[in-house]
Amino acid sequence: MARHAAQRRRPNDLVIPDKLYFRIGEVARLCGVEAYVLRFWESEFPQLRPNKSGTGQRLYRKRDVEMAMRVRRLLHEEGYTIAGARQVLAQEVSKSKTPQLSLLPGNSPAVQAKLERVRAELRDLLGALSATPPSSSPKTAPRKSSARESAARGPRLFE
Repeated sequence: MARHAAQRRRPNDLVIPDKLYFRIGEVARLCGVEAYVLRFWESEFPQLRPNKSGTGQRLYRKRDVEMAMRVRRLLHEEGYTIAGARQVLAQEVSKSKTPQLSLLPGNSPAVQAKLERVRAELRDLLGALSATPPSSSPKTAPRKSSARESAARGPRLFE
């Protein structure tokens, strides 16, 4: 009995090995769940999408393993339903997509002011680039070319 308790460590206490890819069996061991549970979670949580190899094997990256551990924590330890855990993860993703200047290193008021000036300049530049160019002079009618000049130039599409 003590042997099983030692094997069933809490996933939060584990350190994820420094590898590029993990197979589903490794991730299942790290998370303390069966492989079929991970496959089910993939169908329920859009944030959990491991790559697949040419042979169809699931290849989890470190962020996928962290997401699987987060899902497990929400479902098994915090008591969320699948729908509730999906909502929590969606809110976390939406919060992380909003820029937060306070999280930038060395973010003093002077740095914030400089960033705001750069943003304003970039907005002005974007506006200038997307504006239609003013016409410099009235358009003159194109000169009619002779048949010989047209034949020498070759066929033109929009004459």
